[in-house]
Amino acid sequence: MSAVKHDVFQAIADPTRREVLRLLANEELPISKISDHFPISRTAVAKHLHILSEAKLVTGKKVGREKIYTLHPEPLTEVQQWLSYYEQFWHNKLSILKHIVESDDSQNR
Repeated sequence: MSAVKHDVFQAIADPTRREVLRLLANEELPISKISDHFPISRTAVAKHLHILSEAKLVTGKKVGREKIYTLHPEPLTEVQQWLSYYEQFWHNKLSILKHIVESDDSQNR
């Protein structure tokens, strides 16, 4: 039985993992420093990092006794592309709303 692999959508679904990504956007960090930001155990943080690693959003490299994690944002382009498809619907709705508001405004003058 093979282990479950997580994709980028599953990886970013959790707020803790999104926060880990935000932390790593600023700098590479060891798990000890990442853990300092959360009220959960280091083991729980390690599990989150494992899921992010499976989604190829982070990598860890051994440096001495610590493992240093680095952000790899490239897989997030898949999310951005998926969202951009739906932006057209928001744009259409906002255009309609703008038209309604502006026409209502001109009628009230």
